[in-house]
This record gives sequence, structure tokens and C-alpha cells, in this order.
Amino acid sequence: MSKSIRAVPAILTDDPAELATLVRQTESFTDYAQMDVMDGKFVPSRSVACADIAALKTSLRWEAHLMVEKPEACARDFKEAGAELIVFHYEATPQPADVIARIRELGVKVGLAVNPETTLEQVEPFVGSVDSVLFLSVNPGYYGAAFIPEVLDKIVAFRRAHPEREIGLDGGVKEANIAQIARTGVDVIYIGSAIFRQPDPGAAYRKLLALANSAA
Repeated sequence: MSKSIRAVPAILTDDPAELATLVRQTESFTDYAQMDVMDGKFVPSRSVACADIAALKTSLRWEAHLMVEKPEACARDFKEAGAELIVFHYEATPQPADVIARIRELGVKVGLAVNPETTLEQVEPFVGSVDSVLFLSVNPGYYGAAFIPEVLDKIVAFRRAHPEREIGLDGGVKEANIAQIARTGVDVIYIGSAIFRQPDPGAAYRKLLALANSAA
């Protein structure tokens, strides 16, 4: 039997008012989302901050994808804001093990995000101590960035080496490539513009989810 793939809306904006709108939209078609956070340092762009997310009243369960320098410095804030999983970038710190330990101390699940140019060998020492590995299929920091298909080969190899580890893919997901993505062995596909830039985000979400699971 094929496994069920989760599709998670990825909410990314630099406008607190738009954040509230996107969250309300998301509540209408699912119960879980990813909040993308950018600091303008680790990546060129800047997004809403933890305080903006914490100020929302939402029924959504959510995780934080931190595209920031020194993720350990803000981990507690995101835990207190309600994040169930904190995902940080391997490339954002010289000491990934210390960041993992810090997030674990907070009692929150931890995910490791991997940029397209980072090799599996580089992240291998940390795979056993995280709950999930998130592969970026775009260069992070830009909404609607171009999909990098070579990342799919990396995911296939990672799945072969780690059959039980949760794998996510984030970036550039569209109707045209979601079936190919689903066949790599991913568990979670994160989707931004292909949901929120459509006339009916809920319908777009349901269609993408169905396409992924029919291909898996």
C-alpha cells in the first residue's frame, strides 16, 4: 500500500495584515500550516516576525521554518508562540548539533532544512537527532523562486539511506511537477504560491493534494 502524502500550506509574507488574511484562508481548508520566517540576513528578504505570528488568534496547528541566522536565539520565542516543530537551516550555523540540542531542551520537535547546494554527506551526522529533514528545491528567500529538479535525485538517495526518517520538500511546487515530487518518497510537500496565488486557494490545495497522492 502506498503511503499518504501530506500537503502543507507555506505562509510567507512581510505584511502582518496579509499574514492574518492568509491564516484565515488556510483555516478554511486545512488545520496545519508552515510559517516561513526570514531575517534579511541569512536570506536576502525579510518576512513577518515571531511577534506577528504570536499576536494571531488561530485554530491552526503550525510549524516554523526559520530562514534566519542564529536560530537558537529565537527558538524559545517560537515555542512560546505555539510552534509544534522548529525547522532551522544547516547552513545557518557552524554548530547544528548545538541548535538541535537547544530546540530539544524546549520540548519542541526539530527539523533540519537543507539548501540545494548542500550535500547529503554534510548533513548525515545530524540526521539521527532530528525529527525531519526538509529539502529546499529552490534557493531560499524569494517567493515563487524557480524549482531546482536536481534536488529530487538527492531525495531519492536520502530515502534509500533513511527509510524511516520524515522527509519534506519545499519550494517551486506546482501542478506540473507535484506528481514527480511525490514519487521520490517524500512525506510532506510544502506549497506556497501554487495555493495562495490562485483564485480559490482551498480548491488549489485540494487539487494539489489529490495529484500528489494519486502519484505516490
